[in-house]
Amino acid sequence: MNTELLEALNILEKEKEISKETLMDAIENSLLNACKNHFGKADNIRVIMDRTTCDYRLFAEKTVVEEVEDKLEEISLEDARGIDGKYELGDIVQIPIESKSFGRIATQNAKNLILQKIREEERKVVYDQYFEKEKDIVTGIVQRYIGRNVSINLGKADAMLTENEQVKGEVFKPTERVKLYIVEVKNTTKGPKILVSRTHPELVKRLFEAEVTEVKDGVVEIKSIAREAGSRTKIAVWSNDPDVDPVGACVGMNGSRVNAIVNELRGEKIDIINWSDNPAILIENALSPAKVISVMADPDDKTAGVIVPDYQLSLAIGKEGQNARLAARLTGYKIDIKSETQAIESGDLPENYLELSEGVYEEEYEETYPEEHIEEYAEDEGQAAPWEDEGVHDSEADGYDGDNAEEFSQDDYGEEDEIIFQEVED
Repeated sequence: MNTELLEALNILEKEKEISKETLMDAIENSLLNACKNHFGKADNIRVIMDRTTCDYRLFAEKTVVEEVEDKLEEISLEDARGIDGKYELGDIVQIPIESKSFGRIATQNAKNLILQKIREEERKVVYDQYFEKEKDIVTGIVQRYIGRNVSINLGKADAMLTENEQVKGEVFKPTERVKLYIVEVKNTTKGPKILVSRTHPELVKRLFEAEVTEVKDGVVEIKSIAREAGSRTKIAVWSNDPDVDPVGACVGMNGSRVNAIVNELRGEKIDIINWSDNPAILIENALSPAKVISVMADPDDKTAGVIVPDYQLSLAIGKEGQNARLAARLTGYKIDIKSETQAIESGDLPENYLELSEGVYEEEYEETYPEEHIEEYAEDEGQAAPWEDEGVHDSEADGYDGDNAEEFSQDDYGEEDEIIFQEVED
């Protein structure tokens, strides 16, 4: 038994996860290559290796002839009978070859061939390992900045987080652990090339799957995601179990589940809404926290006209159009938002609509903003009571409790610079 070789193969198999069978095939090929370098050719050379003991035999098959013309492939009848008297003309004689007789160059080439095979198999193992994790999240350790890109160690391989896949404003420190989404794994001659991202919308989905048991088990489905990395994300969720509230499951007790994800995304706001097969209801939910009077959706053209109260227009549009833009991406509809006044002027609402709805605003605000919490909702911008300033965000419209209203709302959506917002990004 070749004990040393067997132990070496066992260590390689354990550390580099390369099978012994593959390593033994590499050794056989290296021996054949050494014979070719030593003798000039190896067409008649055979290698037999015991897979259990790692013992190997190397021999040349020579044909018995009367007159030898090629010493590498032929043997005389006299010499053959000197080995065994039973040989006749045309028989094949196996002549043992001592590998120790190989020259230095042949031995070095055989060694390099084995090492090359080990490196190839090692790269293949790493590629297969990370290819299985494609479209999933991994935890990496920040190593260093290379220009504006970040080198991140994923364990057995390194990945490069490019500038385009980084969230603006995020700064990483060496040895810091970060969650990354594997976009693609490519197999190259220098090893696997792993493309990772911190801005991909699927990163948020995978984080919810890891944090929320109901999402992981398939009870709650994330139907759609719209994300502006580093700022805000909207997700639409649906429950396959009528007894499970999808929004509540994702938010968790006192917002514990969504808080964990927000912390991982370094403060990025997350709005969670209920999915609906009815496009009008879905669009109304997507524009949350703004309140909607009516939605007229055209499923064929994928367009929708939305009417909101005058005091909710800036909230529906959002800061720099963000709320409406994310709602359009989330639903796949081109959304045209109008205030009541604009709708009356365009004929979408009757001229006496405001008279008919007089007094509704105050009652609605009294219900949404209890008197004891008025100052709490308005303090961020130094605003007056909600019905005196239309820029206040309805924190509870997202389904979060009072403790989390500040965290999951944005009170500075911006001024009402535009009356109609209409934007859809591909």
